Amino acid sequence: MTTQPTAAAPAVRSLFLAGPFIQLLDPATGLMPDDARAPFDLLIKHFEAQGVAVHNAHRREAWGEELMRPEQCTKLDQDEIRKAELFVALPGFPASPGTHIEIGWASAFGKPIVLLLERGREYTFLVQGLHTVATVEQVVYTDLGTALPGVDRAVERVLARHRETTPAR
Repeated sequence: MTTQPTAAAPAVRSLFLAGPFIQLLDPATGLMPDDARAPFDLLIKHFEAQGVAVHNAHRREAWGEELMRPEQCTKLDQDEIRKAELFVALPGFPASPGTHIEIGWASAFGKPIVLLLERGREYTFLVQGLHTVATVEQVVYTDLGTALPGVDRAVERVLARHRETTPAR
């Protein structure tokens, strides 16, 4: 018997939230400015309020204050993506090379993916075509705060499709 998720039982227990990082750091302070940090804060709080464990490099590295060495963060990010049940990404504009690598890992690991795409931006062809090789939902938004209900619906849809196409273990 399958049960539907409720507020007490989220549809997913863990996710990895990816997005541009190094390119957003202020060169003078080495930190993410508040406006660059805001979408990640919003999404982390939104998902954690639902009981979801959110893995995010930005927060883990104190928004730039505690940057890890490449040898540390690369392995840790890949491990966290591998363990997460869901992958959510803001691909970045211009494209964030690190985020695109993480999107590739999530796809290769067979993770359900939700891409948050800012309306009016052009995204790389491989982001646009990712749905042909992975289970992907896209949320096109103008204001991320008002798009959160759509994000939740996209999570539900991508998880349902993923469960339909993934053999039980």
